[in-house]
Amino acid sequence: MTDLSTLPVSFSAEVAAARSAGTPLVALESTIITHGMPYPGNLEMAESVESIIRAEGAVPATIAVIAGRLHIGLDREALQALARTGDAMKLSRADLAFAISEGRTGATTVAATMIAAARAGIAVFATGGIGGVHRRAEETFDISADLEELARTPVIVVSAGAKAILDVPKTLEVLETKGVPVVTYGQDEFPAFWSRGSGLGSPLRLDAPERIAAFQRNRGALGIGGGMLIGNPVPEKDEIPRAEMEGHIAEALARAEANGISGKAVTPFLLASIFEITEGRSLATNIALVENNARLAARIAVALGKAG
Repeated sequence: MTDLSTLPVSFSAEVAAARSAGTPLVALESTIITHGMPYPGNLEMAESVESIIRAEGAVPATIAVIAGRLHIGLDREALQALARTGDAMKLSRADLAFAISEGRTGATTVAATMIAAARAGIAVFATGGIGGVHRRAEETFDISADLEELARTPVIVVSAGAKAILDVPKTLEVLETKGVPVVTYGQDEFPAFWSRGSGLGSPLRLDAPERIAAFQRNRGALGIGGGMLIGNPVPEKDEIPRAEMEGHIAEALARAEANGISGKAVTPFLLASIFEITEGRSLATNIALVENNARLAARIAVALGKAG
């Protein structure tokens, strides 16, 4: 584990006990809490995800910066307070240290969560969907820092694929260029967040948490750095079919363009628009896929622990 003694960092009592006992840990981002859905639904979702991880024999470590202190794991009081926060920064690699230095409160994206998890010795992270190459990136150069983080930080990221509002083919191309293994769990087609299929073949496929753990161990033995992306399809009963979602996404993109939305504001605007267009179905699917990813991430963490 990396020495965190030079940082203002706090481990929740549960996470500190798990680190001492060698209990498997699963990192969780906090942007989904502060920027993903309103209170109290965000708190209910966060508590449900943490409960799923505990039920699988691992310990959840929700990561956030609160008043300039990096928190690895949040107790219930801190989780409730974060869920009510309306002005939290959205932190990635570029501004994680800024929030700590300036005493700010911020929620961690995929990239920032990976950084903190790796420093804390947490090898597995569950999220909803990763960021990636935005549509029309050839004009805007809008590419998420998540892809660069996957290339450099040794954490297994369990997601339902890249967010479907992105250019998924280009996202996969960038991951291939950067040497990031992309593994789909249990099927040959890479998932598309709200939908089980993207129409794109997955570079790799594995069907058991133990095989994913073995793959990562062998990468380490070969001295191959960086992370691994696991695409975990949303349960069939909860998905919104891809053909239907593409229509909704097209409408949301048109709204964003008409309103001049750009930069970090694009993703939350699109997600809010899709929630409205689908009359809430997208949020229900989002919650289901996050819970599904948490379950798989916990099983991978347990498998890694048994091997260790």
